[in-house]
Amino acid sequence: MTRHIMVLLHPQRDESAVAAVSVFKALLDDGVTPVVLSDEIVGIRARQAEAVDDEPILNHCVIIDPSELGEWKNACELVIVLGGDGTILRAAERFHGSGAPLMGINLGHVGFLAESEKEDLAEAVHRASQRDYSVEERLALDVSVWHEGENIFNAWALNEATIEKTSKSRMIDVVLGVDARPVSSFGCDGVILATPTGSTAYSFSAGGPIVWPEVEALILVPISAHALFSKPLVVNPTSRLGVEISQMNPEFSAVLWCDGRRALELPSGARVEATRSKSPIRLARLHTGPFTDRLVAKFRLPVSGWRGPIREA
Repeated sequence: MTRHIMVLLHPQRDESAVAAVSVFKALLDDGVTPVVLSDEIVGIRARQAEAVDDEPILNHCVIIDPSELGEWKNACELVIVLGGDGTILRAAERFHGSGAPLMGINLGHVGFLAESEKEDLAEAVHRASQRDYSVEERLALDVSVWHEGENIFNAWALNEATIEKTSKSRMIDVVLGVDARPVSSFGCDGVILATPTGSTAYSFSAGGPIVWPEVEALILVPISAHALFSKPLVVNPTSRLGVEISQMNPEFSAVLWCDGRRALELPSGARVEATRSKSPIRLARLHTGPFTDRLVAKFRLPVSGWRGPIREA
């Protein structure tokens, strides 16, 4: 039986195209057929000198149209993602609900979602073809917007859903709720509804807590709130987070962003709700070390002077 691994990349970055050629060759050498989207191969075609037996390497890959992605979601055993966290979030949006886990190779900056760095690309691809990885499920969000009693929008997010003022607005007035009970109201620049995975992203920048990914919880973080009580909230994963936009002056407005990718302008009086998604995202893991080590490495935290116990290998 032919084995298929999807390779997703940033279509406009030369570095991703160069890495993709290396990934394709390594997978083919291990007897696995790469699958790639037709709208992501422009940069790769420019590198046809990177060929197998002087033949363009794409001739050995399965190239599909984005409209065919639904048919291939469950046909691919794994998705290798080449890029930073933004590229991985795009892959998560496309593949959530499928059985294929994502393996991120970081070509960006911090890359919290990535499993390996570009220096370890060859080893990561070989281990992928050998199925030498574990799979970790991450909690995600189902997001809905309600207005005048009607459900007007539904979305999904791995990191966070953010209600923000638009550039022309000075502030938005919101009422926060948990499990259909009001908590507080104030004016602010926005509110972040995040997952533990997203706690090291926008939520972290806004002063939210870092939550270990194995902790099951939902996080609510106000942004620049004009209030005495505006602390981040960490609630049960079965809870329902709510943010209601108060009736606003027509010249002000708010917008909902999901993972910084999908946007909806929110009408005055709208209510945004977030709950634990029925479709978690599956991440392929090569390293089983504690999240503490990942946190220290990614943020380059100073740890000299630690005199506590040494973790045994």
